[in-house]
Amino acid sequence: MNVRIQPDGDGPGGTHAPAGGGRRTSRRTGPDDTPPSDRQLQGGHPTAARIHQPGAGRQQTTRRPDPPAPGPRPRSAPHPLRVESLRGFAPWAGAGLLLALAWVLAASSAQWQGSWGTTTMKLSTAAGIIGAPFALAAGAWQGGRECRLRMTELRASTVRTPLVQLLTAALPLACWLAAAYLTATAGALLACAPYASAGGPMPLVHAGTALSLAACAVLGHTAGRVAPFRLTAPVLAVCGYVVAGITTNHRSDLRYLTFAPVGFLGDAKLAVWWYPALSAAWVVGLAAAAVLAQAAYRRAGALLPLAVALVAAVLLVRTGDGLLRDNPLIHRQVCDDSTTPRVCVNATHPGLLPEVTHALSDLTGRLKGVQNLPVRFEDAGRSPRQDEAQLPILTPFGWNAVRGKVTDPERYAWEAVQALVRQDCGELPSERIQVTDEAVLRWLAPDSVSEGIREEYVAQARQHGDTEELARFRAQDEAYAHLTAMTDGERRTWLSGYFATATQCDPKPSEVPSL
Repeated sequence: MNVRIQPDGDGPGGTHAPAGGGRRTSRRTGPDDTPPSDRQLQGGHPTAARIHQPGAGRQQTTRRPDPPAPGPRPRSAPHPLRVESLRGFAPWAGAGLLLALAWVLAASSAQWQGSWGTTTMKLSTAAGIIGAPFALAAGAWQGGRECRLRMTELRASTVRTPLVQLLTAALPLACWLAAAYLTATAGALLACAPYASAGGPMPLVHAGTALSLAACAVLGHTAGRVAPFRLTAPVLAVCGYVVAGITTNHRSDLRYLTFAPVGFLGDAKLAVWWYPALSAAWVVGLAAAAVLAQAAYRRAGALLPLAVALVAAVLLVRTGDGLLRDNPLIHRQVCDDSTTPRVCVNATHPGLLPEVTHALSDLTGRLKGVQNLPVRFEDAGRSPRQDEAQLPILTPFGWNAVRGKVTDPERYAWEAVQALVRQDCGELPSERIQVTDEAVLRWLAPDSVSEGIREEYVAQARQHGDTEELARFRAQDEAYAHLTAMTDGERRTWLSGYFATATQCDPKPSEVPSL
């Protein structure tokens, strides 16, 4: 089929003719061309078009193309807090503080395992001496990051306010450091729990200390932004360590202004419930005031947290030692009435009573049936009464007791015997009484260490030809042999007479039975 197209026509497939010609052009329609009649039927909508296939009398209707399959939704950018928390400096700083605290606690574990109070004191001291300077230095290093990377202009061009930018960078580090301290605390408490037998952990103290460390990180971050130098971090660390050391060892009430509460004395003292909150308010108030003064739109708002910090500081200093109270358990005794004398330990560590009783079992067995003995061995932390004898000191842990065990039972019994015989006498009694006392001590609590030292003295006396000293040693050996050769009944009778004068500093020689 041929279609004629006018020079200025607008027919299907038509073209405009050249400007100067009246020449008619023609072209043959292709198989995909649509006749003018069908174009009217389409109405401009492709789905209603009918197409005549060449050489065929049937018609087909075109289908609407399928819409494209939806692709994956574009992922939104992670929140800056998430980026700061999971990447960069903050996680490494938290790991560093955790390792430092873990090393200090592990190195001194024998001194705090078995006592909740001592464990709390060790954790608070480590937080004040190590944690606070570390947090100040880490915050300062983080705060000077933009200046070191020359990103100050880029940061200023963002839509976030300076206060939001500061908190976005500082809070992840503060949270990591607080989490590191709480992790070390949880590990220490779990290590202490199997051996502690009285009291309990102090969660308010540890929560206040963690909050104080977080505030130190924010305070150091603000200082790092104000003075973005590489030396700011080490200078703050040294200053924090010096201030912590001075305030901790200071005799006045200024020691309660440390950045972590360290004013605990093991099991002897307990903190009042509001002391940790007040100590944290002092540090948090300083940090909040520094942040608002440096980055807030209205810097006068820094006066409110500064006032809170000052009020907390005044209350800490004015209250002083009133922040601590005596542990009621320190004045109580837990006793084993099956022995003679009775064995009593302090109620702050009653779990040690079986261990102490076992360590003194040979001594109490040899004193069974003897008269004129003290009523009990006591561990009250005071001077014993007339009818009491002082036990060797069990605390602080790490010497006589470690992790719920008496470290050297033989030596412990020997030290307990010393409290039975003229312990507080300034002047020595007569030579014969000294020989008798030494024989009794050797028989009641034989000690290999003391015997070794005695043999060394004897060898030195022989080497120097000290006949007087050798005679004294021979007299002691004879008295000890005589006491050992007695029958049980004779020995009990003799020891009953001996202990009637054993606590007298200047007895008459005739009153002390001889050997």
